Amino acid sequence: MNPILSRKPVTALLAAGLLAAALSACGSDDGTKASDTAKSAAPATTAAGSTSAATSPDPGMGSPAVQAAAGRPFGAACSAVPKDGAGSFDGMAQDPVATAASNNPLLSTLVTAVKQAGLVDTLNSAKNITVFAPTNDAFAKLPKKDLDAVLADKEKLTKILTYHVVPQRLTPTALTGGHKTLETHDVTVTGGVPEFTVNGAAKVLCGDVQTANATVYIVDTVLMPAS
Repeated sequence: MNPILSRKPVTALLAAGLLAAALSACGSDDGTKASDTAKSAAPATTAAGSTSAATSPDPGMGSPAVQAAAGRPFGAACSAVPKDGAGSFDGMAQDPVATAASNNPLLSTLVTAVKQAGLVDTLNSAKNITVFAPTNDAFAKLPKKDLDAVLADKEKLTKILTYHVVPQRLTPTALTGGHKTLETHDVTVTGGVPEFTVNGAAKVLCGDVQTANATVYIVDTVLMPAS
């Protein structure tokens, strides 16, 4: 079993404590619905009423816009997601978000950061959230010394990671606009299916990926909150 999946109490870091409180209080007013527990979570539904299928995009379904309308993950990077196993769309839909990310080869650096911040259990126990998940290449854009410094600074790392989390599920039809994050500052999404941009810079590479407790949008740039 991946070592980050062990159920250890979240470190008594003030920021992480506030995060846990916010997560336990938040509900979902937009987008899809999840069940009360990760194990019993049902597949999310889109605003159009379609069940969000946790399967890889089907070339036979047509364009990314058509796939999104059908409740399927959309975007160029979706083809890099494994076709089967725990890291596939089907597999990720069965697990809470931190566990699902740990099985996705595109997100191993993000998983390391989540582990360093002590947020694995917090994210896995959250209900109805949206996560903007930077790829390994997104983290690689950061100078190594800066990335190492952030990974070594738990408070700053927690601030950055919680800036990637919105306390409600957002379907593609609800994604455009400003959304308050758990870090407290807003992220702003522009564009539409299949080309969304976050904060004017981060491109959504694979969107509307479902996990048991979250909707994930894989992005090509690490989002940085205001200082």
